[in-house]
Amino acid sequence: MQRYGAVIGLKPEQIADYKRVHADVWPDVLAQIKASNITNYSIFLREPENLLFAYYEYTGTDHDADMAAMAADPITQQWWALCMPMQAPLDSRTEGEWWAATEEVFHLD
Repeated sequence: MQRYGAVIGLKPEQIADYKRVHADVWPDVLAQIKASNITNYSIFLREPENLLFAYYEYTGTDHDADMAAMAADPITQQWWALCMPMQAPLDSRTEGEWWAATEEVFHLD
């Protein structure tokens, strides 16, 4: 099992809508997340900075392939088209990233 964390900004005028859509995530999106071997997935919001922090655990054997399968899923693409305009990617993110990857510096089981 591998752990992943990522950060992105959230546009202040979109906070209520972002919370609303995530209170009722589409079942097909949830199914794809599970099919991509993602468990224990959470998104946290830090206000007033309006930063989202996502955390998940990956239980598969090929993270890149599972993420590519998720990205190719038409329903997931529709979900991302809904959510991405609400987000504000960090200027410091690596080229090709939407959510900026984070480094785990401490963990306790």
